[in-house]
Amino acid sequence: MTTGSAYAKVNGLEMYYELHGSDSGRRPLVLLHGGVLTIGLSFGAVLPALAATRRVVAPELQGHGHTADIERDMSVPDLASDVVGLLDELGIGRADFLGFSLGGLTALEVGVRHPERVGRLVLAATHYRQDGYHEEVRDPQYSSPRLPSRADFREMTEAYAAVAPDPGHFEAFMAKCGAAAHAPLPWTADDLRGLAAPTLLVLGDTDFLRVEHAAEMRDLIPDARLAVLPDTTHMALMRRTDLLLPMLEEFLG
Repeated sequence: MTTGSAYAKVNGLEMYYELHGSDSGRRPLVLLHGGVLTIGLSFGAVLPALAATRRVVAPELQGHGHTADIERDMSVPDLASDVVGLLDELGIGRADFLGFSLGGLTALEVGVRHPERVGRLVLAATHYRQDGYHEEVRDPQYSSPRLPSRADFREMTEAYAAVAPDPGHFEAFMAKCGAAAHAPLPWTADDLRGLAAPTLLVLGDTDFLRVEHAAEMRDLIPDARLAVLPDTTHMALMRRTDLLLPMLEEFLG
């Protein structure tokens, strides 16, 4: 159920976003998708249920989906600044956030740098240091079942071709996403200790991120909870509606 989609001029971007649901008196919920993904690929399974009880704002980040890339490196601080700029454009002072993967990094940055903008924070498949990855997935020669499959990459490629303003930009876009994925992350343990928002961390037990790293984040962030979903890879995480939706409703409600 899309109640509207539009573009906002933010930090040199023509940023695409969708509005779902209706104002129910709850804080709006901002959904931030994963790297190389779109709103639909990240949240298609959970969005209808989430939008049934609140207003949902779902942007597509720099270079992703309908949002054209610009002459700027892809960095977590810039992506977070774009999201805050979109909320300013929409007149939203404070919102809850659900970020997946790259969107989780973006949501974490908003929570650290702009605590007044965040009510509750859900970080799905999100790390705060580069050693949050399993060592095996760092090896480019290693084919790990933890990583996206060929079918997953085909979905990403087809989704990009279907909606991107410049479908021919895909290889350059992928290179930017890869650089962003391996860049140093901008947080310290003290940044996590200082997070003001109640936080729910969600991870699959067979993600390419380590459960031990998620547990460390849970211990650092005040008032944080950790849910580890069984038999769940990175790409399957946001599709586990049977497990996710009751947790999200309880936490966000």
